[in-house]
Amino acid sequence: MTRKLIRFILPVALLAVSAFAQNGTATVPAPQTGANKIGIINIQEAILASNEGQRDLNALQKKFEPTQNELNALNKEIDSLKTQLQTQGDKMNEEARNSLVKNIENKQKTLQRRAEDAQSDFQNQQGEVANRIGVKIMEVVDKYAKQNGYVMVLDVSSPQSPVLWALPNTNVTKDIVDAYNARSGVAAPVGATGQAATPPSAPRPQTPRPAGSTTAPRPTTPKQ
Repeated sequence: MTRKLIRFILPVALLAVSAFAQNGTATVPAPQTGANKIGIINIQEAILASNEGQRDLNALQKKFEPTQNELNALNKEIDSLKTQLQTQGDKMNEEARNSLVKNIENKQKTLQRRAEDAQSDFQNQQGEVANRIGVKIMEVVDKYAKQNGYVMVLDVSSPQSPVLWALPNTNVTKDIVDAYNARSGVAAPVGATGQAATPPSAPRPQTPRPAGSTTAPRPTTPKQ
């Protein structure tokens, strides 16, 4: 992830397509025929590009915005207490300073725990959305492949895909997305471009600093 927020495995047949002959030189691929027609698809991209995927994943992001705001507020509270410790700590008696340090540490633990819980919940729900849509997309792939004479359609969304190279016209991702959108009846979100959306980011706070740190507050990690 780079964090990968969508993790799922779909039952897609895999075939290693090589562009090299046994002597190691490149060969010119022959045009596909009905007997050996093979296609590739990026399932993750198809889910993100589908109208339903964009709608449901955007809704999930909005659902967790209050949680993100709560984490940010708690993080700011911690930073405020740390600033107090840095500017006034040497003027406090030992008991007051220890109490402030303890308060900061407790709030940091709370922040970390809430952030981990929120991230886990977010990723679980995001996975449920991806799997629900992915299963239905596979039904479209099955129908599309049979109607168009494909003997195999390979998923190339995983970095571990054995497909190293393929002709552009073997990529059926857009055709599948278009067919799925027509079948689902879900309207395109306002402003949608038809391209795969950026996966939404899970809620997360800034990286906590030690209670006694004198360094400047670290900036929020940019969302991917």
